Amino acid sequence: MSSREPSVGGDCNRLYTALTGCHRRFAAGRERDLACRHINRSLAECMVAIICPAESDAVRSLCSSGGTALKRRQCQEAQLSLSVCLASHQDRS
Repeated sequence: MSSREPSVGGDCNRLYTALTGCHRRFAAGRERDLACRHINRSLAECMVAIICPAESDAVRSLCSSGGTALKRRQCQEAQLSLSVCLASHQDRS
């Protein structure tokens, strides 16, 4: 990686490379957004899983399908925990 490219770590490198390649193939705009959407989402999910692994796993398992009122509440709590975890890692500068 060059010094201008961020380090994404672990298994996310392959997705980062694919996304930058997709961005090179399409001009900025709607076409790029549509063409690169699935790679962008996969990279985001990969990075979230690295930054907040327990919270990401909880959301994935508790929010994967419908269910009882208890499961829906647990899903909401897991989503909130993930949001708090991600917020704690944001650059405040």
